[in-house]
Amino acid sequence: MPTDRRRLSETLKHLVGERHPHSSPIHLRDTEAYLQQQLAQAGLTVTAQSFPALGGTYRNVIGTALPDHGPFQSAPPLILAAHFDTVQGSPGADDNASALAVILHVARQVRTMKLLRPVRFIAFNLEEENLLGSQSYTSLLRKNGETIHGAIVLECVGYASHQPNSQKIPPGVPIAVPTTGNFLAVIGNEQSQALTGSVAKAMQSHLPIVPLVVPGNGEKLPDTRRSDHASFWKHGFPAVMLTDTANFRNPHYHRPTDTLDTLNFDFITSVADGLMATVVALACQPTA
Repeated sequence: MPTDRRRLSETLKHLVGERHPHSSPIHLRDTEAYLQQQLAQAGLTVTAQSFPALGGTYRNVIGTALPDHGPFQSAPPLILAAHFDTVQGSPGADDNASALAVILHVARQVRTMKLLRPVRFIAFNLEEENLLGSQSYTSLLRKNGETIHGAIVLECVGYASHQPNSQKIPPGVPIAVPTTGNFLAVIGNEQSQALTGSVAKAMQSHLPIVPLVVPGNGEKLPDTRRSDHASFWKHGFPAVMLTDTANFRNPHYHRPTDTLDTLNFDFITSVADGLMATVVALACQPTA
C-alpha cells in the first residue's frame, strides 16, 4: 500500500515545534498526548511507561499490535521506536518529527497485516537528556527477562540532498560512504549483524541504503551511539538505527532552523515505504 503523503504531511505539521522538558514542557506533554491519541486511533493497545527523571516524572508512549492468532501473540516482539523530545531552541523537524511521522504511518497500516509476532511502537521521551527514556525502558526489559526480535530506532530521517559533497563522513568509519547525502544509514552492532542485514535488504528497493555493523557496541565510533538504539545495545538486545546521519548532512541539526520547509518529503516517504517493507519481512506471515 503506497504511503498516504497527505496524512504524512499533516502529521509532520502537527509534530514540529520545540519539545523540551524545561523550556517547552507543555508542548512536550501535548506531543505525548497526541502520540497516545494517534496510536489508539490506529487500533493499537496503548500504554505509558512512567519513569523518574530531572526531578519529575516522564513517560514513554507504547502502542502494541498483536497477531490475530494466539500462538503468535507470545512471540518476541519487533520494536519500532523514535524519540519525541527536542533540544532547547529547536523545532525538531528532522530531529525527530520526521521519524515520529514515519512510525505513525506504519502504525496506521499494521492492523491490516497478518502478523506472526507483536509489533511494538515506542515513542521515547528524553532522548536528548542522555537517553533517559530508553535507558529506563531497556533496563525494565532486562529486569523482566524479556526477549525481543529486534528494535529498529529511527533518528533523523527527513533530510536529504542530491548535491555532490553534501555528505560528510564521521571519523573512523571503516566503510566507503557516498559523498552525496541521499541515502539512509542502517547502523547495527556486532550482536545485531543479522538484523542489520535483514533491514537493509528489505529497504534497499525503496531508497539508497548504506549498512554499517560497528565493532562491539560502537565504543570506538561514538557517533554511531547517539540515539536510543544504544540503550538496547547496552543490555544485549539486537537493535539498529536508521538515520540520515544528522549533523554530517543536515546543517540545521539542533538549530532553530530545523524547520518543516527544510525537509525532503520524497525522502521521508521512501523511508516510510522501506519501513513498511521491513515490517512485512520481519513480522508478517508469508503470503501464499
